[in-house]
Amino acid sequence: MDPNPKSFPILSYVMARLPSLGPKPAAADSEIDIEQPPMPPQKPLSDPSSSSAQAQIEDDMPHLTQPRVLASMTRAISDVAQTRSVLNTLGPRPDHEAVDKAKTKLADIDASLAKQLEETTTVSIPVLDYSNSASTGPKSKTIEARVLKPISSKAHVIPDSIMGLENLEELNASSNMLESLPDSIGLLQKLKILNVSANKLEALPDSICHCRSLVELDVSFNNLTYLPTNIGYELVNLQKLSVQLNKIRSIPSSVCEMKSLRCLDAHFNELNGLPIGIGRLNNLETLDLSSNFSDLKELPDTFGDLTNLRELDLSNNQIHALPDTFGRLDNLTKLNVDQNPLAIPPVEIVKEGVEAVKLFMAKRWLEILAEEERKSMLEMQEHAQTGWLTRSTSWLKGYVSTVSEYLGSPRGSPRDPYLDQQF
Repeated sequence: MDPNPKSFPILSYVMARLPSLGPKPAAADSEIDIEQPPMPPQKPLSDPSSSSAQAQIEDDMPHLTQPRVLASMTRAISDVAQTRSVLNTLGPRPDHEAVDKAKTKLADIDASLAKQLEETTTVSIPVLDYSNSASTGPKSKTIEARVLKPISSKAHVIPDSIMGLENLEELNASSNMLESLPDSIGLLQKLKILNVSANKLEALPDSICHCRSLVELDVSFNNLTYLPTNIGYELVNLQKLSVQLNKIRSIPSSVCEMKSLRCLDAHFNELNGLPIGIGRLNNLETLDLSSNFSDLKELPDTFGDLTNLRELDLSNNQIHALPDTFGRLDNLTKLNVDQNPLAIPPVEIVKEGVEAVKLFMAKRWLEILAEEERKSMLEMQEHAQTGWLTRSTSWLKGYVSTVSEYLGSPRGSPRDPYLDQQF
């Protein structure tokens, strides 16, 4: 006795999804013997409402003697009553405008998801996730490979077959047991993001410099002691370089050629300094050199050329003085120099914040420039006086030498016959 879906759509929808609340019919009814007297309908003992409904039907329809029909009508009335009770618990019927808005929103969501699905199925540039994976190669044999899910154990090597994915843009091989990267990684010239963090890498292949499209490179939490010498000359599009948690002692000077670099994280290494050309990183905004401990003691004077620097962490090092040009970091808004034996600037200035530090270092820089100018003027004056005396002395020496030669010439020299003539 289901309601008409056209007349009662909501009721039909709810009842279609609710289990039957009435007693289930028997699996197979026995044949009705017309010669036998009709059996009285079975009445559920635990449902008084059904009993009252059946009694009401018997009173209203005294000629209805078919037990199956009577039981069916009783169950239908009971189901309708319970369905109405369930509908009452759902609350009042929502406003039709709200329903229309919800339908429109669902349609928009469906359209958006359909568009994303279409783009996903047609794009030819996969994102390859090899993190925490034990497979020895990509499961897909086509260039349309998507993501390799982590399996049971950890991978020890990235197979060369992956390097055949010439359009690959992102490769995530983090949290594995990799001890080296294949030299063929340089073939991924469209690779933009490479994450090989949390492995056992001791060196990076020089061929990684050929991945000229790299924007992000994460080699953190490995056993690296150095970076490829020419890494900065070719990775000119790199914006984020993460080398923290390694054993790197120096940053190659080629890194100073990464004109697009915005973030450099080198904390928790063994750095003993920075290359002199560090100031050429004009777009650098975030620099973390913290926790290099006793190895990092000073910064180059070109540090002040990092005019776009916004965040700087120098904590847990052995820096005694900030560079004299530090006051030129006009855009610096966040500075951490905790756990350093700083003398310049003094501790009380550091406690006042980054603006106080910049002001102190700027005044100090002006004083240094003024002192250098004064020394230069003194040297110029001394040089001018020394030059006049030198020229005078030289002229006198030349004159005396000429007179001496004339007066002190030897007597045996030939005499001029003109002087011996008699007048």
